[in-house]
Amino acid sequence: MDYREILERMHGGKVYFCDDEQLMREQLACLDKLYDFNATRPTEGEKRAALLKDIFAEAGENCYVEPPLHANWGKHTHVGNNFYSNFNLTLVDDTHIYIGNNVMFGPNVVIATANHPVHPGLRRLTAQYNLPVHIGDNVWLGAGVLVMPGVRIGENTVIGAGSVVTKDVSANCIAFGNPCRVKREISEEDYEYFRKGEKIDETVLARLK
Repeated sequence: MDYREILERMHGGKVYFCDDEQLMREQLACLDKLYDFNATRPTEGEKRAALLKDIFAEAGENCYVEPPLHANWGKHTHVGNNFYSNFNLTLVDDTHIYIGNNVMFGPNVVIATANHPVHPGLRRLTAQYNLPVHIGDNVWLGAGVLVMPGVRIGENTVIGAGSVVTKDVSANCIAFGNPCRVKREISEEDYEYFRKGEKIDETVLARLK
């Protein structure tokens, strides 16, 4: 396969072999950028923001990622405004990952687009295929969430800590588990109470107005 065909297969959900020399050179360039990002000091906020804009395909305003950050490509990840990720985010972005606005990730979140055929002979030859991941606006992924290839998570949804998301999750709901399942929709009560019947006080709610 020539390089153009490999790229078409990478982003088209088809099986290809990921040991191409040009592919590996491009991934190595990403690893160099990640090394620089992960070596920044906590006081170097502007430098981190500039590096994220260089690493990602798109990085919106107020995009903050707590090091260490891990990615296969970086340039296949698209991040909206007001994104926050706690430490140890892993992006297996062999094809595109789309993250909306006002999204929060807990620590140790993994977003994976890559998969491998079950056939051991093909796996031995480094065969893989990729499916894009889409995460909507205002989504919160709890600590240790794993999002698998091809998944879409709808806007406003909360995914509980430790969940393994293998299928699409609808908007405006709370979902958790392994495999992750929708438990209930977000309701008006969630705008009044934050934990076991404890009310959100007016001082906090005033910032919404």
